[in-house]
Amino acid sequence: MSSKDARWTHLMRVTVPIGALALVLAGCATGGDGGGGTTEAPSSDKVAAVIKGLDNPFFQAMEDGINDTAEQDGVDVTVQAAADIGDTTGQADKLTALAGQDFGCYIVNPISGTNLVQALSQISSAGKAIVNIDSPIDPDAAETANLDIATYIGTDNGAAGGKAGDFVVEQVPASSEVAIIGGIAGDVTSAARIDGFKEAVGDTLTVVQESAADWKRELALTAATDIIAANPNVTAFFAANDDMGLGIVKAIENAGLTGQIVVVSVDGNQDALESVEAGGLTATVAQYPYAIGSLGVQACEVVAGGETLPENIESPTALVTKDVAADAIAAFPQPFEEFENPLTDLLAE
Repeated sequence: MSSKDARWTHLMRVTVPIGALALVLAGCATGGDGGGGTTEAPSSDKVAAVIKGLDNPFFQAMEDGINDTAEQDGVDVTVQAAADIGDTTGQADKLTALAGQDFGCYIVNPISGTNLVQALSQISSAGKAIVNIDSPIDPDAAETANLDIATYIGTDNGAAGGKAGDFVVEQVPASSEVAIIGGIAGDVTSAARIDGFKEAVGDTLTVVQESAADWKRELALTAATDIIAANPNVTAFFAANDDMGLGIVKAIENAGLTGQIVVVSVDGNQDALESVEAGGLTATVAQYPYAIGSLGVQACEVVAGGETLPENIESPTALVTKDVAADAIAAFPQPFEEFENPLTDLLAE
């Protein structure tokens, strides 16, 4: 085990003895739409996870976190992924196929706030645990469908956007022009990050344009090219994910302005970290999908042991700039800063 693996194990995980795990997973308690309730014991100790498309490295790292933690804890897990970031129907079909199978806990990372609700209704009515990670299920839709959700695990997206905004304010003169490129229009995660960024910059900077690029690098490249042409005094960009941030970096390079425009994004994917180290992206707010996946499996272990989860579990974030990029790369996909696992005490009970 490497030193970074040892650090992650110490900070993030408390191992449940495999011999006891079958007994621990024999029962399952879920929180009523955010923690606190108890349901009938499921018939299986198996865990199913349905996540977003593996075309994005963020969700590749999330899958690694799920699989690694399951292997280390002796948990039987099946992971299914959408075809791509926009495959709402395909993702729902995968969960529907798993819903009637012998799983005791379901980890779900929905593409939209509502695309998995119908399948989750079947799961919830069967008394099986639902752990919602990364992208929240729409609360109104969850209430209408009478979903019993054990917990939500994910980044405080508003705070992540705020970290980016605070950094940009420090990097450019007051009253500078900045632009924003978000994900899919109306997406709650993108909106939270953008709102956090705007709140942080306040009246100090002027947001001259805001566009949506559907989380995709090539669309962000086109959008940023147009923004630069229309706003020659733009000094900084905020992108709601790394793929779009890297598209902006390419647009800046094409315009011959490398090093002259600040670009900050959110995710902390390895290619983004390498871009920060190389001087492309100015910074990224790393949110550690590996940790989110790992916490998802551990949450299933906790509810299986009959413990009540908190309504929300915040996963770690860290601002990665050029001076710490090498440390972040060396630790990837694990956090390079210390993080106290919020589930440690519950796993130990």
